[in-house]
Amino acid sequence: MTSNPPHPDRFDEVAEAASRAFRLLPATSHDACDRLLSGPDSPPRRLATGPDTVERDLMKLVLTIVELLRQLMERQALHRVECGDLTDAQEETLGATLSALHDRMTELCNRYGLTMQDLNLDLGPLGTLLPPAD
Repeated sequence: MTSNPPHPDRFDEVAEAASRAFRLLPATSHDACDRLLSGPDSPPRRLATGPDTVERDLMKLVLTIVELLRQLMERQALHRVECGDLTDAQEETLGATLSALHDRMTELCNRYGLTMQDLNLDLGPLGTLLPPAD
């Protein structure tokens, strides 16, 4: 199944929608935002947005969510295998599906100039979103 790339005008529409959304956000102190996002001992970080990065940033967010779900499904699958809930054929199908999903994630990351580590969001004092890679 092949899909046609989005029309270039769609990118402009997405960029304009993102720009409007950011203009609607209430203004806050940059120092307070930096402390909230990076913690008191971390160097300040700024959110850089713009029409030229909106597609990559959106893809990063989508891929982060997909990777989180992929890892959760993988853990659940391993649990089911350990419990003996699956037939050999089901285990084989599940393994092939998870492997194909991982390969596709890698392809999409490469396409958008991202690494799997880029998807591991730093949640400040909570640590990272995804567990460390084994």
